[in-house]
Amino acid sequence: MPRRGRGWAMRAGSRGEEIHSPLVVSLLEPTLLVLLKEQPGHGYSLLSELNALDMTTIHPSVVYRTLREMETLEWIESDWDTDQTQGPPRRTYRLTAQGEEALRYWTQELEKTNLIIDKLFAKIQKG
Repeated sequence: MPRRGRGWAMRAGSRGEEIHSPLVVSLLEPTLLVLLKEQPGHGYSLLSELNALDMTTIHPSVVYRTLREMETLEWIESDWDTDQTQGPPRRTYRLTAQGEEALRYWTQELEKTNLIIDKLFAKIQKG
């Protein structure tokens, strides 16, 4: 069992939610960039997409905070969608040119990390 000391982004709560390691939380930025490259989206739709990718235990507040940070970095931009017929206006996020650049960087980093993980699994399988 991995240690659960400092650095764990989420801990099991009274509702018994699963714990995700800092590794899963660190994938949030590139995941949001990929999702927004596919199509602009609002917070709720992005949360649904994260759930579909089994990133279900990342708290929505972490997702919204990350979106705000990415907007501050000018990787994404947002505006209020007031054209919808039902419900209140929603903030819709979309990728910027700087976000495309950040995604290219993340892609390179994920490729490097994938090689390391493959080597680690090979060592584990050896025995």
